[in-house]
Amino acid sequence: MIKPQIKIPATYMRGGTSKGVFFKLEDLPAAAQVAGAARDAILMRVIGSPDPYGKQIDGMGAATSSTSKTVIIANSSRAGHDVDYLFGQVSIDKAFVDWSGNCGNLSAAIGPFAVANGYIDASRIPENGVVEVRIWQANIEKTIISYVPIIHGEVQELGDFELDGVTFPAAEIKLEFLNPADDGEEGGSMFPTGNVVDTLYVPEIGDLHVTMINAGIPTIFINAEAIGYHGAELQDDINNDEKALAMFESIRAHGAIKMGLIQTLDEAKTRQHTPKVAFVSPAKSYVSSSGKAIETENIDLLVRALSMGKLHHAMMGTAAVAIGSAAAIPGTLVNLAAGGGDREMVEFGHPSGTLKVGAKAIKENGNWVIEKAIMSRSARVLMEGWVKIPPPE
Repeated sequence: MIKPQIKIPATYMRGGTSKGVFFKLEDLPAAAQVAGAARDAILMRVIGSPDPYGKQIDGMGAATSSTSKTVIIANSSRAGHDVDYLFGQVSIDKAFVDWSGNCGNLSAAIGPFAVANGYIDASRIPENGVVEVRIWQANIEKTIISYVPIIHGEVQELGDFELDGVTFPAAEIKLEFLNPADDGEEGGSMFPTGNVVDTLYVPEIGDLHVTMINAGIPTIFINAEAIGYHGAELQDDINNDEKALAMFESIRAHGAIKMGLIQTLDEAKTRQHTPKVAFVSPAKSYVSSSGKAIETENIDLLVRALSMGKLHHAMMGTAAVAIGSAAAIPGTLVNLAAGGGDREMVEFGHPSGTLKVGAKAIKENGNWVIEKAIMSRSARVLMEGWVKIPPPE
């Protein structure tokens, strides 16, 4: 007998330059309230994966790394925090959900979701002003503080804050990523090898100078010119070039081994979300994907980053944390591309425009530590109600 679809309460939200399907933990089917194959299967069916056509027509995904995302929110079990935030990056054409990292863009939507859904005590919410929401990012076990604007006692979503990569303005949400660098968990320290610059051998290329950093999200930085680019490329320059995409994937896989994230190249196939690969170059003028002219004097450097095997249309939020962190530490490729020296803030050019990110780096016992990284994003509810999927078998 054919059974009817089941419906699950959900909210479809944009956060930064990403969007995803948000769930309260308690609203998920019982089998999906714990980690495992049943949870993954339900989330993949919601998003419409795996899809050999690469379109996710039969689901909520939109066939890009920025839109194939899921979020689970729960009351925090961590002292001093309001909510636990778990992020699942759903593969588009393969049957798996990658839980290995955070989504920095969707982090901007967590505070508003928490306020709107009753996770924050009403006594803390002003009639007009800002409420601080303390978020425990469960994937990477880090704290994020979100400053959510409030108007008439509710989340302010509309405003005049413009974010390159998002068409319409909205209210600004300030985020602080506390101690975003790896502190001895997966991959070791912030710099897994202990070096701010390493030599990475990639068979198709040879030796590459790289900065490998675990801050925000594990990221491998390379100089644009070392791989034949000028640094101002847009999506079509990379994503329509299968040879280039294969090269970047090889860099990513070999870098992941050197960072201690995987043991064999085959493991990279089921760990698409991390690490990221980004290429940097000194500031230069270019025209963004929206036609906006970006002038050399208005930026510190150029950065292009790949996510889930494709050049990102703007910049991943967690990669922006990695950029800000690396820029704050003298001698990294990011710092050198920005002109070198000490800096706590950089504005970089990406395919859709520019982004400013700050980070405070200090040395403790001879090792670099990032106290916090800061940036602004925006978020908005796109739809709320239920998603429907066939009942799990």
